[in-house]
Amino acid sequence: MATTPHTQSASPELVFDTLLAYQRSAALRAAIELDLFRAIGEGLGDVAAIARRCSASERGVRILCDYLAVIGFLSKQDGRYHHTPTSAAFLDPRSPSCIASISNFLTNAMMHDPCRQLTDIVRTGTTILPGEGSVERENPDWVEFAHSMAPMMAPMAGPLGAIVLEGLSGPLRVLDIAAGHGVFGIEVGKQHPQARITGQDWAPVLEVARANARKAGIADRYDTLPGSAFDVEFGGPYDIILLTNFLHHFDQPTCVAMLRKVRAALKPSGRAAALEFVPNEDRISPPMAAGFSMTMLTTTPAGDAYTLRQLETMYREAGFGRVTAHAVPTGPHTVVTGLNP
Repeated sequence: MATTPHTQSASPELVFDTLLAYQRSAALRAAIELDLFRAIGEGLGDVAAIARRCSASERGVRILCDYLAVIGFLSKQDGRYHHTPTSAAFLDPRSPSCIASISNFLTNAMMHDPCRQLTDIVRTGTTILPGEGSVERENPDWVEFAHSMAPMMAPMAGPLGAIVLEGLSGPLRVLDIAAGHGVFGIEVGKQHPQARITGQDWAPVLEVARANARKAGIADRYDTLPGSAFDVEFGGPYDIILLTNFLHHFDQPTCVAMLRKVRAALKPSGRAAALEFVPNEDRISPPMAAGFSMTMLTTTPAGDAYTLRQLETMYREAGFGRVTAHAVPTGPHTVVTGLNP
């Protein structure tokens, strides 16, 4: 007889693991703050040496390292701790693909505190954060986002740039809405030397994007447009407009209104490109894209992770033609493009 979820033997393990999941994020953040992964990458595998390097107690280091081994971030052999492939690549600061800085944003109060009141949030269907939640005007947490999240977004910037630039040549104007760290617009500028980029976001956030543009060597082609994307005049017309990690913060009517504003700022045959977590129609797969809806429930008044069908409907209501989805091979996102007829 085939096994179904109802005929599998019951175990409380999932219940315990889920109720204690807060320990996982706390342990990972503590290890990052102690610079523990750098110490292990330098070959300091025994408790005493790690404790000295991290200025921590031997008892604390032993228990933390054992726990990190239990959940898969370290391995342990003959009493010594070693990197796993994951921690070596993504948590050792010496690695070029290190993303440890994302812990600063993903574990901050804006992201974590609402989860303590999730029952109330589910009852009301909206965040308990003050004002407009994470999308409140001039929210300083987006400066932290710009500083912390660039390493996570960088692997997706290359594929996005190739998608939006396909078939284009000559001088281009590109608007990067809610640019944040600026990584996506900057990457378009790096891939296309005749592209001039305008980063739009709150002024303090744009300081981070401007600094990243200088590091990338395109500061002379990087302009800024401070303010709210809903209030500022975009100018234009643009060949490409980017909406990266933006639409999911708002309800569908608000997204359609923004897409209409975007289309009005595009040249004929110009293209808009949204980078989004796009769950399947079942809304429970793939796990990371589908699970992102919970983040939107806890931190925004009405945001969501939209299916491709919903995004296509928004684009078409805004007047776009030829809506196309492109999976990003280096991350959980999908690029959804629309052509201005």
